[in-house]
Amino acid sequence: MRYCSKCVMPDTRPGISFNENGVCSACQSYARRKEINWELRYTELEKICAKYRRVNGKHKYDCAIAVSGGKDSHFQVYTFKEKLGMNPLLVTVEDNFTMTEAGKHNLRNISEAFGCNIISLKPNLRAHKALTRTCFEKWGKPTWFIDRLIYVYPILMGLKFRIPLVIYGENVNHEYGGKSREETPSAMDQILNGVASDIPFEELLGPNVSEQDLAMCLYPDEELKKTPLEPVYLSYYTRWSSYKNYVFAKKLGFMDLTHEWQREHTFECFDQVDSLGYLVHPWLKYPKFGHASATDYASKFIRYNIITREQAIQLVKKYDHRLDQRAVKDFCNFSGYSMREFYSIVEKFYNNDLFVKNINGEYVLKHPIWVK
Repeated sequence: MRYCSKCVMPDTRPGISFNENGVCSACQSYARRKEINWELRYTELEKICAKYRRVNGKHKYDCAIAVSGGKDSHFQVYTFKEKLGMNPLLVTVEDNFTMTEAGKHNLRNISEAFGCNIISLKPNLRAHKALTRTCFEKWGKPTWFIDRLIYVYPILMGLKFRIPLVIYGENVNHEYGGKSREETPSAMDQILNGVASDIPFEELLGPNVSEQDLAMCLYPDEELKKTPLEPVYLSYYTRWSSYKNYVFAKKLGFMDLTHEWQREHTFECFDQVDSLGYLVHPWLKYPKFGHASATDYASKFIRYNIITREQAIQLVKKYDHRLDQRAVKDFCNFSGYSMREFYSIVEKFYNNDLFVKNINGEYVLKHPIWVK
C-alpha cells in the first residue's frame, strides 16, 4: 500500500490517483480551492435559483433537497431556504435499522427549524432484509438498496412534483477521491460514482424481491430526457467542509452522539449518526481496501488543518480496524444472522494482498502507515 504524502489515504481507495509528489487526488482538489472565485460561484448559484424561484407558482416547491437530517442537510436547507429564499421540499430515505435518538431528533429538527415539509420513504421491509443479505454475501455491500434509493428517490420526487431543481450535498468523488473526480456542478451522473452503481436486477431478484420492489432503484434516464430537471451539488458553489457544516448545524439544533454512543470505529461523533446497523457498510471498506472511517476523517481533518499527519496516523492506528459491536448487533438482528455467520461472511472479503493473520488469528495490514 502506498499512502498520500499529505493525508493518510492509501492508493487502494477505488478510483483515487496520486501525482508525481505522492499527493492524492482528494488533497489536490482541496488545494485548488484557493484558486476558485467563490463569490463568482455563489453568484452562479443565485442565478440558478432566480431561474427556478416560483416558476411553478406562488405556493409550489422551487427545489427538492435530498436530506438525512444530518449536519450537511442542515447547512443545505439553511442555504436554500433562508439565504436564497427558495421554497424547498425535503426528500429523505430512512433505512429500517434502529435509529439513534440523535437521528430521530435531527430529522424532526430540520423540519421545525426551517419550516419545511419532508417526504420520507421507508423502504419495503421484507425486500430490504432480503437485499441486505444478498448484497452483503455477494459483494460486501449490505446497504446497496438504501444507498441506491438515496440517490434515485429525490430525482423521482422532483419528476413527480415537477420540481425543476434537485439539490445534493457534496460530489464525493471530487471531494474525497474516486473514479468520477472531475469537478462539475451537475449531479446528473452521480449514480455512477461507485457508492450505489448498477447491479443487474436479475442478480437481486428472489422469493422476497420482485421487479416492483426495485422500481425506485431504476434511474429514470428516459424520463429525464423528456422533462427538464437540474440536479446540482451545493459543494460546487461553496467551500464545502464536513466539520464546518457540523459546527454550523449545532447552532441550528443538530445533535451529535456525544451523550449517546461512543462508537468504536471512529474518533468523531457527528457523521452518519442516524442509525446503528448501517455503520457496518462503511467499515467493510477495511477488509476490502485496508482503510475505513478513521482514515476518511483523519484525512479530512488534515486538509482542514485541524490535526497534523502524525496525529492522524495515530488515530488511524487506534480506530480504523475496529468494528463497532453495537452496530454489528443491530445489523445481525435486522438481517437474521448469528454473530458467527456474520463474521464468516466478513472473513471472505479480506484482501490477502493487503492483510495477513497474526499469531492471535487477527487480520493485520502487511504495510500499515505507522510502519516505515
